[in-house]
Amino acid sequence: MKQETQNRASRREFLKNTGRIAAVGALAGISTPYVHAAENNTIQLALIGCGGRGTGAAADAMSVKNGPIKLVAMADAFQDRIDSSFAAITKRCGDQVDVPDDRKFVGFDAYKKAIDCLKPGDVAIFASPSGFRCPQFAYAIEKGVNSFMEKPITNDGPTTRKMFALADESAKKNLKVGVGLMVRHCRARQALAQRIKDGEIGDLITLRTYRMHGPIVGYYPPKPAGMSEVEFQVRKFHAFLWASGGTFSDFYIHFIDECAWMKDAWPIQAQATGGRHYRGDCIDQNFDNYSVEYVFADGTRMFLHGRSINGCYEESASFAHGTKGAAIISTSGHMPGKCRTFKGQDVTKMADQTWAFPQPEASPYQLEWDDLIEAIRQDKPYNEAKRGAEASLVTSMGRMAAHTGKVVTYDEILNSPHEFAPDVDKLTMDGPAPLPLDANGKYAVPQPGIITDREF
Repeated sequence: MKQETQNRASRREFLKNTGRIAAVGALAGISTPYVHAAENNTIQLALIGCGGRGTGAAADAMSVKNGPIKLVAMADAFQDRIDSSFAAITKRCGDQVDVPDDRKFVGFDAYKKAIDCLKPGDVAIFASPSGFRCPQFAYAIEKGVNSFMEKPITNDGPTTRKMFALADESAKKNLKVGVGLMVRHCRARQALAQRIKDGEIGDLITLRTYRMHGPIVGYYPPKPAGMSEVEFQVRKFHAFLWASGGTFSDFYIHFIDECAWMKDAWPIQAQATGGRHYRGDCIDQNFDNYSVEYVFADGTRMFLHGRSINGCYEESASFAHGTKGAAIISTSGHMPGKCRTFKGQDVTKMADQTWAFPQPEASPYQLEWDDLIEAIRQDKPYNEAKRGAEASLVTSMGRMAAHTGKVVTYDEILNSPHEFAPDVDKLTMDGPAPLPLDANGKYAVPQPGIITDREF
């Protein structure tokens, strides 16, 4: 459990652990032409979304050993996030950071100015809330720029349909696109997936996955006085389904994705339960616990157990059970995988272990960037956008099943007309927020069995 806590905190606490600098006033900078690299083979980065996750992704990108890489532009809705991110990345990456003040852009349109600093072959890193992902990715495609998108990349059916179309467009342009489902780059899981495909544990009959721990993000007190509603919802994006898919999409997508990978299929439907407890004055839309039964086309079941409550049993791990044996897909802490196979169903019985991936493992956070940069430099086909959208949709399918109390199928959520924030590209800081307050000054929360045709 100690390792799990440390691993969970590592990315989100990156800024806190590497130092901060005081915020300064918003810049009035204008978009600049793309930056010419000193070396003709330098890959340039623009970071869009400067929270802990984006800061960590940019630092991982610049840790790739395959040729020179520089960060040349940054964009965020908030100046203070750019400032703290810039300080942290500079401390870690030194002179690989070449971002003067006139290439630090603030506002909802800042992503365009940052991408305009790049040239074809460079990479835009999208680590802003997932509710903004489609318009930002579309602009990168228009400009012929490669992309790395943090997960999830969609939050509902309509945005997934848009992302499928964008994935096709980016592939036609031979753009390289990475998605932050880093477990797909874990060498241990890759080896396990092949062993399962080869029949080592027989036909898969059950998958089970757990992410249970205390609250981390998404549980916030009401908006402070003097802050606009839009600013509050964007800053606290984990609390709002339109901005992030909530903690369900943020917490569970890796676990759902790795289990579906081992099955080599996406589930076709989900039923689920969930509820809210011990809320205090928290204003978010999240449930505190979720239990989802996913069903594959051949009847195989995958069971997800999620909980964010202090003082309870904690576990973050995934397991596969077949007709000939079982496998550990991921273990305590989720990173590294420490994948193993067993001749029986008891994955704690070491005498039954038949294979284990050699330790220590390389970090999948780094491997996903090693693989993307290699594909760019070698001009190899590389586009994870469609698979990332599918993983995001299947995750949303489980969330919607819990929030509505209905059985939800893949086709139903994909073709659903309900889009959380259809005008997200028109947001202004002082304009109306995607989620309005109700007459009692509260945000709508899911009501299973009562509101069954949509989420809020």
